Amino acid sequence: MTTALGAEAYRELLSAALPEATDADTLLPNLHTLFTPDSHRVALYVDSTVVRGGRGVGKTFWYRSLLDETLREVAAEEYGIERLRRLIVSPGYGAAVEPDLYPGTGVLRQLVEEGVRPYDLWYAVLLTALGQAELRDLPEWRDRVTWVRANPGAAERTVQQADREAQQYGTTRLVIFDALEHLHRVRAQADRLVGGILELALSMRLGTRSIRCKVFIRPDMFDGALLHFPDASKLTANAASLTWSNANLYGLLFHYMGNHDSEYAERFRRITDGWETDAFGRRHIPPALLRGDERSQAEQFAQIAGPYMGANYRKGNTYTWLPNHLMDGVEQVSPRSFLSALNKAVAETLGKYAGHEYALHHEGIRRGVQTASETRVREVGEDMPWVRLAVHPLVGRQVPIEQDTVTELWREARLTDVLRKEAERYEVGNEEDTLVRTGPRYPDDPDRLIEELIALGVMRRRRDGRIDLPDVYRIAFNIGRKGGVPRVAG
Repeated sequence: MTTALGAEAYRELLSAALPEATDADTLLPNLHTLFTPDSHRVALYVDSTVVRGGRGVGKTFWYRSLLDETLREVAAEEYGIERLRRLIVSPGYGAAVEPDLYPGTGVLRQLVEEGVRPYDLWYAVLLTALGQAELRDLPEWRDRVTWVRANPGAAERTVQQADREAQQYGTTRLVIFDALEHLHRVRAQADRLVGGILELALSMRLGTRSIRCKVFIRPDMFDGALLHFPDASKLTANAASLTWSNANLYGLLFHYMGNHDSEYAERFRRITDGWETDAFGRRHIPPALLRGDERSQAEQFAQIAGPYMGANYRKGNTYTWLPNHLMDGVEQVSPRSFLSALNKAVAETLGKYAGHEYALHHEGIRRGVQTASETRVREVGEDMPWVRLAVHPLVGRQVPIEQDTVTELWREARLTDVLRKEAERYEVGNEEDTLVRTGPRYPDDPDRLIEELIALGVMRRRRDGRIDLPDVYRIAFNIGRKGGVPRVAG
């Protein structure tokens, strides 16, 4: 690599290239933002029916990319998945309001209250996607579901004909589902609805050759749906998970930097030699070393943030420090947290350390991690309010902590009663509440509750048996660790 850009130039490039909003609903995929980490290849296989992933790992990003013919072409080229070029993709459910293609939240709640069988509902969605003429003439989903129940033979013939035509033309009809946390505010009903989606997906997988479903889903929601449709476990054999390694995360960062439309981005590509232009001529592909070689990435990031988180190596290496402190208990980092931390690091450096010799000051990076922690805890609180309630009795303590101490703190806080009241509150729900709130499976059993928190990545068990919290949760929960990153003051 040749001489790097100066600190101010790097800072300008980062400020411009990093997305301002890292929320999935506001960040739309395009040729410049589409990054294809190797670990996501399996999720893009047409026969990978279930794609599991927590918040901020890319479920909605890939859902929207699959709906875009150009982005599918890019993914097909870079992943070497030829079937992606021969897809006809339809949305089965998503965050966007498309009442002609699938029912919205209000309609879903009404249909559930009327006792509609979830499988019949999603079967109507599938048949609509396949072009069933009689269904398209019925504007109300209640009437479409009634038609499905009254015309099983016609419905089966529609599927058979679509399957036969797809085989004839060498294509696959793919119906994709996302944003399942918006299905129903009551967890039990959401589980039933997800179970119906999975039942339909399995039926198409077993009964057709060229009609498939792909379901982007949070792991806890998939586990909950298994209670209502046990056969969904048959889909786990070909399930995929959206995961991000350190190399993937930094590859994403450099991809953003190299694909911004600016002079600084062009200079960055020149000094990190080996970039290629894709077949569309509008997208720059990072060199292999910058995409996936941690040593090369560390050298480049040191040009941006310096080699150490302070005066010397004892303070930590900047390349590893950032993802290590954003990692949850199952050693996963979401790109949303990673980009959020970098965004804050740039802003903090500009505001307080503008004369620093590097584009990012180590205190800015620390502040970025603190901000990402607050965001992560807020997201978990929205998805699973019980997690915040379970961790709250530990506030002011230090980790690692003995498991017996945790369970004793829970008893003193009467956590079981608190969790029960919380579950009742969301069971009643309200019209403004549009997210599925998940609860613990074993609220009355402290030891199993800890195991569930460990499975979620909120806690982890050390070799000596003590309970720990990763920094990405610990900081915002105001739980201490000797020598650890402090909580944000105020």
